[in-house]
Amino acid sequence: MKKKYAGVLLGITITLGSTLLSGCADKENTSDTAQTIYGQVSEISGGTITIEVGTQKEMEIPDDIEKSDDTEKPDDMEAGEMPRDGGQPSMLDFTGEEQDIKVEADTVIKRQSMGGGKPGELGEAPEGGTPETQESGGEQSADRTNGAVQPAEEEGSERPSEEKPDGAPDGEAPEESQEEITLDDIEEGDTIAVTLDEDGSVSEILVMSSGGMGQLDGVESYSAAEEFTEDIEKDGESITSTGTDENAAHIFEGASVVMKNMTITRSSTDSTGGDNSSFYGVGAAVLNTDGVTYISGSTIETDAAGGAGIFAYGNGTIYASDTKITAKQDTSGGIHAAGGGTLYAWDMEVETSGESSAAIRSDRGGGKMVIDGGNYTSNGVGSPAVYSTADIAASNANLTANGSEAVCIEGLNSLHLYDCSLTGNMSDDEQNDCSWNVILYQSMSGDSEAGNSTYEMKNGTLTAQNGGMFYTTNTESTITLSGVDIQYADDSEFFLRCTGNNNQRGWGAEGENGADCLFTAVSQAMEGDIIWDSISKLDFYITEDSTLTGAILDDETYAKDGGDGYCNLYIDEGSTWTVTKDSVMSALSCAGTVQDSDGKTVTIKDSDGTVYVKGDSSLQVTVDTYDGNGDVSGASAVTAWSDYETEKPSQI
Repeated sequence: MKKKYAGVLLGITITLGSTLLSGCADKENTSDTAQTIYGQVSEISGGTITIEVGTQKEMEIPDDIEKSDDTEKPDDMEAGEMPRDGGQPSMLDFTGEEQDIKVEADTVIKRQSMGGGKPGELGEAPEGGTPETQESGGEQSADRTNGAVQPAEEEGSERPSEEKPDGAPDGEAPEESQEEITLDDIEEGDTIAVTLDEDGSVSEILVMSSGGMGQLDGVESYSAAEEFTEDIEKDGESITSTGTDENAAHIFEGASVVMKNMTITRSSTDSTGGDNSSFYGVGAAVLNTDGVTYISGSTIETDAAGGAGIFAYGNGTIYASDTKITAKQDTSGGIHAAGGGTLYAWDMEVETSGESSAAIRSDRGGGKMVIDGGNYTSNGVGSPAVYSTADIAASNANLTANGSEAVCIEGLNSLHLYDCSLTGNMSDDEQNDCSWNVILYQSMSGDSEAGNSTYEMKNGTLTAQNGGMFYTTNTESTITLSGVDIQYADDSEFFLRCTGNNNQRGWGAEGENGADCLFTAVSQAMEGDIIWDSISKLDFYITEDSTLTGAILDDETYAKDGGDGYCNLYIDEGSTWTVTKDSVMSALSCAGTVQDSDGKTVTIKDSDGTVYVKGDSSLQVTVDTYDGNGDVSGASAVTAWSDYETEKPSQI
């Protein structure tokens, strides 16, 4: 049924930006007047837009990336088996109702833009079947707009690096902003957010994406030096690719391909890289879009923009072991999964040198990656050791970023580390409000579904060569540390920052882009300040003889008018907080010890002067509420490596 907009909000109204722009699912309203309706454009007639009304989805982890103890052995897996489709679903759940939106003369219309191109030029992901082959070295890229192949961008015109949540140095999100457009620029299929004033008038329309969020504009065809559509085994052979935006090897149509002791090289001076490489694997040395590939004892070298080493996309599954990968140029991840692809790696030697070239890399549409042993090094700016828009687990691996933060996790994705050595070296940049080593965030780029970002680390070492340690903003997140040896930068500004931001990349609307974080320390030593603000929510658990040395500080720099956020600290019996500066938080539940660096008891009081604990230290902690229970029942726990560990197949 169709209803006129006239102030009817259909039960889905929320504060502008609280969900759309913050990346958090449960931000509370901060305005009594501004309200937002979401929908997909079904018709445009004159000054009226008809939308299919929807609500933002509560995202769930797909079944194919659920942690499970009964993972089938690779030999039991059919070629190309992958239950998840190649793209991402719409970001809306449609209600079945339509609504007319009347555009007024003073209605502001904007488009959410993301780094190098018109956002939302998004259509169908590539099919897993036989693509139409381009000629090597052709003058066209595989970019499409409305189904037409677009000319390749001139050299030097490539969009900014996707792997840059901080702007120049580090992370993995394309640059993003809002550009003002007109009604004529809105098309059927666009996903929009409509802001209504108190009187029901349309004050603003934001075009979030074209054709629905996450319905990816895939490549029309791939070209490859060698295509594999039938089962085959190759041993000791060479494959060379020199074509523009060409793959060296492309496996599809359900083929099972075994590659042993191979030499695979990919070089090109005029390849374009960019989104088609990041999202779909165009230009990767080894690309699997529908099938199973086994690689062992091989050498893979790429010297071309977009030249990832190995890339699993869609229904593609790759098993790789004891192989050396060297990738020299931009947008060239070492091992890469996107669009639901699956990749397993054992004892690899991987090194990347370009920008947007994480050693372990994923991108739009996500997937699953499991890494067992090996050395993974990235050297470029904006190239973390691990960039996660997927479900990634690693054990006994050395992970090093020499020119970037160590880890970037975006949106509803995860990284689980077991007995790993992880090092980052992010440079300072004026575009950023701070510098960090591990970031969990939502960029608003559309490269990942909004939802809870998860970082787990058990044992091993975590080293920051510059900046603070953990930063979470504009997302929900869960961080769990257990017995990790942490090494801090000399100029470390914080241990954890859980706040809003004003990053120039546009991570949500300032004042509404706080974080919602559950942090748990298990048998963990920690040093540095914890920084929070009133538009964020932080539950911090110190458990099982853990220690924290630092202050807890309320920093409202990016909170604007503030909100209903909080910082709650829970300390169980046997754990200790050594306070280094006067601190402030919402609630403290402590069955452990709160002391200063001299071992003196710290005074705990509320803002009205009520003293809960009278200490002999000059330092004090101010709280809204206090109890001595030390209730840590809400703490998170590290999942087991056995949930991810996979038997190496006999083919490798």
